[in-house]
Amino acid sequence: MERKTRETGRGREETKQKGVVTKRAQKVTEYGRQLREKQNLKQAYGMRERQFKRFFDMAVKSQHATGEMLLSMLERRLDNVVYRLKLAGSRAQARQIVVHGHVFVNGGRVHSPSYLVRIDDEISLSPLSLEKEGFLKEVVDKRGPVHKVPEWLEQDKKARKGKVLRMPVRDDVMMQVNDSAIVELYSK
Repeated sequence: MERKTRETGRGREETKQKGVVTKRAQKVTEYGRQLREKQNLKQAYGMRERQFKRFFDMAVKSQHATGEMLLSMLERRLDNVVYRLKLAGSRAQARQIVVHGHVFVNGGRVHSPSYLVRIDDEISLSPLSLEKEGFLKEVVDKRGPVHKVPEWLEQDKKARKGKVLRMPVRDDVMMQVNDSAIVELYSK
């Protein structure tokens, strides 16, 4: 194939083969950056748009900073707490464990993964689930990524339960999040 050399407007020469289309990286717009930030956070917590928007609206109604409150509420979701207490290998698995009724909060069975835990709530696995040999091997003992239990939670490894000591703050979130970009996106 024949190669063409042409001068670009910036004093550089560009060489390409005839018939080959080169793609240039486009500059990411402010909206694109904000959208990507929101999508990353939604995906990390395994949420759909409607759920995420509902949590955002609840954060707006609170007296606290919207971004901080949103992150705190996402961390306090029951499926996330089960994952952070290392009772499941992933957030998706934690969600399934909750929906299938294997999780108790303060001694009562909770089926809703979006349940928001409060201070002094005790989260445990169902006694019947703990008796099942297969459940312990497949779910509890086969943990995914190793992560540290956050300071706002207390874990009892032997009893396979945990307790909420305080409300989570921005520093307790495992990933880097630009919460102000998400607030700006929804403020449009």
